Amino acid sequence: MGPATERRGPAPPGAAWARTTVVVITRDRRDQLLRTLERLAALPGRPPVVVVDNASSDGTAEAVAARYPEVLLVSPGRNLGAVGRTLGVRHARTPYVAFSDDDSWWQPGALAAAERLLDDHPRLGLVAASVRVGEDGRREDPLNAELASSPLGREPGLPGTRVLGFLACAAVARREAYLEAGGYHPVVFFAGEEQLLAYDLEACGWAVCHCPEVVAVHGPVGGVRGGRRAVMRRNAVLTAWLRRPVGVALRRTGRLAVDAARRGAEAREAREALRGVLERLPAALRARRRLPAHVEEAARRVEGGDRGGCRPPEAGVG
Repeated sequence: MGPATERRGPAPPGAAWARTTVVVITRDRRDQLLRTLERLAALPGRPPVVVVDNASSDGTAEAVAARYPEVLLVSPGRNLGAVGRTLGVRHARTPYVAFSDDDSWWQPGALAAAERLLDDHPRLGLVAASVRVGEDGRREDPLNAELASSPLGREPGLPGTRVLGFLACAAVARREAYLEAGGYHPVVFFAGEEQLLAYDLEACGWAVCHCPEVVAVHGPVGGVRGGRRAVMRRNAVLTAWLRRPVGVALRRTGRLAVDAARRGAEAREAREALRGVLERLPAALRARRRLPAHVEEAARRVEGGDRGGCRPPEAGVG
C-alpha cells in the first residue's frame, strides 16, 4: 500500500478499554470532517478515531491536528480512495471497526449495540446499519427498506437479515474478518465498492447482516460529485469481472456498450464508464477470483429480487 505518515497525539479518555475504533476517510472536505469529528467526540466512551487523509489540499491535516490532537491522523501521500479505509483498519487496535465518511457519524449507543451483536454472533463479520439522513437524523434513508427486504432472509445464529451490500459509512466490521477478506479492492477504488467487499466476506465464511438497531447518521453537504454515476457504472461491471461468472461479466459489459452507442447525456456517461472498464480490465482479470458456489447462488437471488444488494451511495468522499 506504500509508506504513510502518521501523527498520534494523546490517547482519548477510555482508549485503553475501547472495543471499537472509528475509521474515517476524507479528501478536501475539511469543514465537513471537523463537524463529523465533533459528533464522534461527543459519543459515549469517546471511541478512538483514525482519520485517513487521502491527499487533501485544503489544510485538512493541519486542522485535525489543531482541533483534535487525540485523533490518529494517517496520511498516505496520495488518494487511495476506499482503500484508505483498509489503511485505517490496519492502524486500529480494537477488535471492531466502525466506518464513517467525512459527512457521517454514529448515533449515541449505536457502537455499543454493534459490539453486543458481534460479541454474541461469532460468524457475523459486518453489521450493515440503518441510515438516518440530515443534520438531525430525522429522515429515514430508503436504503433501509431495501436491506430489510433482502431475499436472503434470516438464518439461525445470525442477528439480522443477510445482505450482499451496505453503505460504507454505515457499517461496523469485525477487524479480523475485514482484513481476512482483504478490505476494499484497489481496482474498484471508490463508489459502489461495498458489494465486492460483501462478496469477499461471504466467500471467507463471514456473514453480512442488516441490523436496524445500529444507526448511523448521514448529513451530506452539496450535491453528487461530478462523474460519480459513471464511476459507479464502471465499478458494477468491474465487480462482475473480478468475482462473477464470465457470462455475467460479458452481459453487463455488453449492456454498457449498447448504452454507450446511443445519444444524449446518459450515453456520454456510459461511454465514460466503458472507458474506465477497459482501462482497469487487465488489472481486474489478474485479480479475478470466482465466488464459491453458495455465494454466487446468493448473488443471483439478490439480483432476481433486486433487493439486499444495496444501491450504491450517491454522496460521500471520493
